[in-house]
Amino acid sequence: MTSFILSVFDIEQLIRFGGLLLLCLLTYGSTGLLFCFIIPSGAVLFGAGIYAATGALNNNIIVVCGLLTISSVLGNITGYWFGKKAGPALYKRQDSRFFRRQYLIKTENFYARYGKMALIAAFFLPIIRTFAPVIAGIVRMKFRRFILSTIVGSVFWILSFVMAGYLIAKQPLLKPWLKYMVGGFILVVTIPLVIKIARELKKSQKNEDA
Repeated sequence: MTSFILSVFDIEQLIRFGGLLLLCLLTYGSTGLLFCFIIPSGAVLFGAGIYAATGALNNNIIVVCGLLTISSVLGNITGYWFGKKAGPALYKRQDSRFFRRQYLIKTENFYARYGKMALIAAFFLPIIRTFAPVIAGIVRMKFRRFILSTIVGSVFWILSFVMAGYLIAKQPLLKPWLKYMVGGFILVVTIPLVIKIARELKKSQKNEDA
């Protein structure tokens, strides 16, 4: 499973194949569609910055950051709308490979712990990032407050990862190592998530067999 995910998220090949449009779709999905929680969006954004600097992504860095931020905001609005419409029914839904009820509970606890800053901080946490706007919709957070937090969080999140990749790629001494850096970033972000999901699936299978 790990090798499959790593082959799918060959950032350079994704960029050459789908360009900025595909990056926007991945960003949108990872911030608003529950089944996209597995996307290593941090690595995608980091790679976008690197390849915008090297020219593999043929777009101005301002355009890249702007469109990715818009995609993030739209993804969050989608998640909020879905949570508001689906509401408590999500808590009664059975677990599947693409949905884990415990992630909703984990995100809800995160909200309770961090209050007003939760939605902004959630952008920097895998899984919680995807489920946070859904929880905001379920608890019917005021949309004005939600959209303000979403915009601020999206700007910080996108700029942090994209500009980190961009600035690193602009260092001549680091250019021979860029592919390894992107690969390493993907490994760091993806493998713990894959292991966690695999353990949860194994645990669920044991419970079903019991």
